[in-house]
Amino acid sequence: MQQHFEFEYQTKVDGEIILHLYDKGGIEQTICMLDGVFAFVLLDTANKKVFLGRDTYGVRPLFKAMTEDGFLAVCSEAKGLVTLKHSATPFLKVEPFLPGHYEVLDLKPNGKVASVEMVKYHHCRDEPLHALYDNVEKLFPGFEIETVKNNLRILFNNAVKKRLMTDRRIGCLLSGGLDSSLVAATLLKQLKEAQVQYPLQTFAIGMEDSPDLLAARKVADHIGSEHYEVLFNSEEGIQALDEVIFSLETYDITTVRASVGMYLISKYIRKNTDSVVIFSGEGSDELTQGYIYFHKAPSPEKAEEESERLLRELYLFDVLRADRTTAAHGLELRVPFLDHRFSSYYLSLPPEMRIPKNGIEKHLLRETFEDSNLIPKEILWRPKEAFSDGITSVKNSWFKILQEYVEHQVDDAMMANAAQKFPFNTPKTKEGYYYRQIFERHYPGRADWLSHYWMPKWINATDPSARTLTHYKSAVKA
Repeated sequence: MQQHFEFEYQTKVDGEIILHLYDKGGIEQTICMLDGVFAFVLLDTANKKVFLGRDTYGVRPLFKAMTEDGFLAVCSEAKGLVTLKHSATPFLKVEPFLPGHYEVLDLKPNGKVASVEMVKYHHCRDEPLHALYDNVEKLFPGFEIETVKNNLRILFNNAVKKRLMTDRRIGCLLSGGLDSSLVAATLLKQLKEAQVQYPLQTFAIGMEDSPDLLAARKVADHIGSEHYEVLFNSEEGIQALDEVIFSLETYDITTVRASVGMYLISKYIRKNTDSVVIFSGEGSDELTQGYIYFHKAPSPEKAEEESERLLRELYLFDVLRADRTTAAHGLELRVPFLDHRFSSYYLSLPPEMRIPKNGIEKHLLRETFEDSNLIPKEILWRPKEAFSDGITSVKNSWFKILQEYVEHQVDDAMMANAAQKFPFNTPKTKEGYYYRQIFERHYPGRADWLSHYWMPKWINATDPSARTLTHYKSAVKA
């Protein structure tokens, strides 16, 4: 884009493009032309305007606090705002800035602001404006299966390639699941083509007998990465809960569970390697209908609606987990599956093409790479295993370990009083109560940052773990 518009850069900071685009076409064109993940505040003193903006899926966090008299504070994490004091209010309301939006504010002479409008600038189904200027080879029209598969391969390769821009070493999280394996294999291929002089470091974490560790090892051997395995035990995981919830700024049960492993492996990467830019497979489950409960969708159209809902809420759950656990240790997350071109094309496909088939979720994605030899076929067709489950053995799941621990931390009397103590998002289980206690200790009165708990749909689930679902149990027995 810099070359296309002949912008003259004064720095090597990638955010400088925002200033040039704004100067050329204003805020609407600026934010629609940004290809990547971002959260920004733009101050235009000449026109007395302030602009806030956040990327489509909210991969990068942004929080704001604003009083009725026009005091505005903005931070990438809520913890940077909760201790602020203001004479106009005893309790400063802090809230997440909505992904896919920008806000226009008038800047007053006294330095305070007044909100003018909040604008939704992009829907995940829409092809982004910057598609007019990127270097993706021409896609073929039509929805014939071979055409679609070819287009998906082109777009996914491009999604990985465009994220290679960095002066720091690149690494990749590798759970041995479909998504992280495709990312790692494609990334290594792209690094070789770019003649990068260091080997790709891949990272897996788990306890003894973890199916993820075994699967990740097979993928690493297949692609030839410099692979690291991080072992942890239940005590280390439990001890990390307080730090994890503080970093996450949420008490959602499945998010906390899944974050422990990611937090610990990020800590290991920072301490023991020089990889800083970390690729990961987040976003694929929401985009490609990878959660096991999609097998129960009443129709392709309902599955499509659910997929888009999950994408809209990524900033509350999966990308919140991925960004906060890596950023807590100074790592920079990159998520190719949430590339605008790739995701908008995938969502443009007929709903019936995207649903699970033959009892297998993400069937289209798997079929797309079946003949590529990117990853072992047994991994390509490996059933869905949630990250928070795959880090432990099937016999002793992580969620069971946690539930056994909190059983001794939260008694029945505390649960009986849960609705009075926590009237909003009242925890229904002792595990939920325990996480909420930790959250309230760090962020008292801020429970509304989480609008609702993550739970599977279309089934009578009482726990978010995939290992509690009938379809998972059947797949394991098979």
